This record gives sequence, structure tokens and C-alpha cells, in this order.
Amino acid sequence: MLETAGHPDSENAALIGVHAGGERPATIRDVASHAGVSHQTVARFLKGDTSIKKPARERIKLAIEQLDYRTNRSAQSLKTGKTNTVGLFILEIDDPGPARTVKGAIHAARNAGYVLDTIALDTGDAEEIESVLESIRHQGLDAILSLDYTDQMAQALREADLPIPLMMSNAVAGLGDELASDAPAAGVPFVVQHLAELGHERLLHVAGPHTWPAARRRSRAFEQAVEDRGLVSAGIVNGDWTARSGFDAINSLGPELDFTAVVAANDRMALGVIRALTLRGLRVPDDMSVTGIDDMPDAEFTSPPLTTLRVDFEQAGHDSFLSLLATMKGEPSPVIPLVPAPLVVRESTGPRPAAQK
Repeated sequence: MLETAGHPDSENAALIGVHAGGERPATIRDVASHAGVSHQTVARFLKGDTSIKKPARERIKLAIEQLDYRTNRSAQSLKTGKTNTVGLFILEIDDPGPARTVKGAIHAARNAGYVLDTIALDTGDAEEIESVLESIRHQGLDAILSLDYTDQMAQALREADLPIPLMMSNAVAGLGDELASDAPAAGVPFVVQHLAELGHERLLHVAGPHTWPAARRRSRAFEQAVEDRGLVSAGIVNGDWTARSGFDAINSLGPELDFTAVVAANDRMALGVIRALTLRGLRVPDDMSVTGIDDMPDAEFTSPPLTTLRVDFEQAGHDSFLSLLATMKGEPSPVIPLVPAPLVVRESTGPRPAAQK
């Protein structure tokens, strides 16, 4: 059992670790000395203070890694009543995009001295949602962060009236879809403009599930961009983010397709769209152009390489955690400028077929 009484660093007993060499526990003062900063600066770093200058932050992070410094969360909990643990809801655990968002949130949490307790959730199961929310009351979490959510989940979270801070994406729960920072939706006009410049006039949108605010935002952005450019929407078909649903979306249409381009709400559905079009005997992009959103790791290696919006998922996760951290401290959320996801043009888009001009 670790004795802290009388230790010269007993005031920091809640913040201890172990040297990489297996020697005595490393203290906050060890980290400070190694980084060439004051122990107060290290303490501020561990609490998520973003005002510390970048060179000092980098030295502190390096010192923490080299000393294998760890926070003693049990001691810290006894001292402060906080566990420094945040519950993180994961909805699409198999999707590469959300996985990268979680990575960004974990990195931001670690820098702030927090641990993320990931909770995979089946958003279509109301009983599971209620069961998870009930268990949260007994887990000693300091806050809840959901990097995405459905209508059913948002309602359950609001009705749960949890006694800890809650944030859904970058919007405080209950304040509406329009307040959520959404770089993908903001980038949709780039997609539509690109297709317009290629001569396409009638576009189909394969959307995400209509119960997801993120999907609705992308659909609204598509409709507005089409209208602004004097183009024609050939309609919206909802999928469920999977490649299979993109495939089924095309197969749900009649034999004659009255559009020349498809704007899919994510890359996986775009791949399903391309497969369905290919089986109809259509060539992409010679007969039909297809775009996605995400720029998933394999997007440039698909056949054909996919034109898509490049979403910085890790930055989104990082920013979401910092917004939650500010809420936990009772501070204004940091002003994070919305940067639209940039368009990456590859070989899945081309000029409108000459026969349709």
C-alpha cells in the first residue's frame, strides 16, 4: 500500500505514476523538472488548460511519456469527488469514420488527464438505451459525450435528466440540430458545384437514416446546394450508412434512371451505389458519376477511386472533447471555426454523358 503522509510531494499524492525504469513513483514535480516548467504549469496541463504555449505543452507531453507518468484516479477521486472519467457513446463501432473520431477524443482526453469509458450502443434498441443510461448513474462518471446520436437517443438522454454534464456532438443536448458543427454538411455544396461544372443537371441523393440529425443536415445541404445552382434533385433515398443500403437504394429505383450523378452521404453507401450501377451495365464515371463523404482510408483504392469529401474525424473528436471539458468547468465553449470538409476529386466523377446533353 502506498504511503503518502509525510512525503515531500504529498500535496500531489493524487497525481502519481511510475518511472519507466521501475523506480519510485513519479510525481508532478518530476514531470515539471523534466519538462523545464513549474509544477503549477503541469497541473494546469493535466486539467486541460489550453492557454499553455505549444512548446511547453510538447515538453510536458514528452516528459509524461518518458517518465511513464500516470494519474492515480482512485486517490484523485477521494480527494476531489471526481473520477476524471468520461463516458463516450459509440454508435457505429465498425465504421472507420467514427473510430477515427473516437481516437481524436481519446487523445484530447488523455492530454487533459481524463480517461474515456467507451460505451457501444445499439440505437435501434430502446431497452438497451434505457439500460445503459440507468447503469451510468452508478458508474461514477464525470460527464457524457456522444459523438453522434439519433432522435431516439437524444430524447432518452434528455429525459434521463442525468446529474452530470452531457454533450451530443458539438451541440449541447436539446439545443437543436442547427447548432452542431458539421463540416461534412458544410462541404456538400462543393460536391454539387463540382458535378455542376461537369455538366450534370439531375442529381440523386442517397442519404443516411432519417432518424439521424447528421443525415438530415447533409440532406438539407444537398437540397439547398442543388436549388442554389439551378439544378434538379431527382429525389432522396435513405440508407443506413452501410454499403448494402447504398446498393439497395439504387435497386429500389425503376429500370430507367433519370439522373446522371449520385451524391451519397458517406463513402460506404457510395461503394454500394457503384456496385449496383455496375450490375445494371452502367460504367462509373462514363455513364454515371458517384461521390461520397468521409474519404475513408481505402477510398483512393476503390474501383474507380472515389471522389469524396475529406472529413477530419480526429479533429472533430478532439474539438468535441474540449467543448465538453469547458462545459464541465463552467466555462464558455471554445470558439471552433467551422471549416467545410474539402473535396477530393478522383476518378468516380466525370462529364455528363454526351447522350444526355
